[in-house]
Amino acid sequence: MEKKDWFFIIAAVFLVWFLDQITKQWALQNIYSLKFYGPFGLVLIKNPGAILGAFSHLPPLLRVVSLSTGGAFLISIYASIQYLLPRRSFVLRSGMSILLGGILGNVTDRILDSAVVDFLVIRFFGHVSPAFNLADAFQWLGYGMVVITLLKEGDQLWPSENERKRTWVLPKFQRKFTLVSMAIGLAFVIISGVYSYTYLKVSIHALAASKAPGFEDQYLIPFLETFVVVVIGFLFLLLIIGRLISHRIAGPIYAFELFLEDVLQGKDRPLRLRAGDDFQHLEDLSERVRHHLKTNFQTLAKNDEKTLNKDEPVETGAEAS
Repeated sequence: MEKKDWFFIIAAVFLVWFLDQITKQWALQNIYSLKFYGPFGLVLIKNPGAILGAFSHLPPLLRVVSLSTGGAFLISIYASIQYLLPRRSFVLRSGMSILLGGILGNVTDRILDSAVVDFLVIRFFGHVSPAFNLADAFQWLGYGMVVITLLKEGDQLWPSENERKRTWVLPKFQRKFTLVSMAIGLAFVIISGVYSYTYLKVSIHALAASKAPGFEDQYLIPFLETFVVVVIGFLFLLLIIGRLISHRIAGPIYAFELFLEDVLQGKDRPLRLRAGDDFQHLEDLSERVRHHLKTNFQTLAKNDEKTLNKDEPVETGAEAS
């Protein structure tokens, strides 16, 4: 991935989000009733759920918090996959960006207004589709790009010859790296959790001091339940990411150690790292080591040959007779 590739891929997220927000603002200001233009119709609906009204049956507090937090959680998953993909695969990466941009467009609505603005419908064979918006359409486009790429290039994205037989190449280092990553993540989670819970509890108590004693629990218990689910998911994600990143670090180091051991034993072989490994410069370094050793060996061999020729006695005519 070059810098211009990253620019287009990241820009796609913001472009989709911007187009979605602009069209929703237009819909809020210009759509007043259902109107069809051929198979396409315009109607203004506030959807409290997810795509096509999913999860709209949940309690408002749990629904808004869960769906909004889920959107934020997807950002970390998106960034992790973009970083961990071993191939360029521009279509797959662009599809993920389009998908994320659409999700964030709806998440923005939930955060600001607790509901998503839907204004598009399609009429076909006498039936009318559920209302959706541009973000939903972009999400389906992103899903399609991801699925098609996985079906067409799945073997190239994760080729079997590019995988190591062992997941834990340097177990002690990798486990330590993963546990430290999870511990740091857990520390930030605890800090944000204590702050959020305390702020929410104090705010509810100050605004509803005259309410029944169980009033706080109606808000705090769903918050804690959702928070625990998010923490478990976040730690599980850190576990996977820590294992993968540590594998990319430990693998090249372990391979280079084996290369040096073979060289010391007189075995001449190149060092080949996997796609996505860190420390790719070790391949160039290994080639320099091989070239240096070959040159020195050839020089030593020539010097030895010259020394042997110089030390050989020269036969005179008398000795020959």
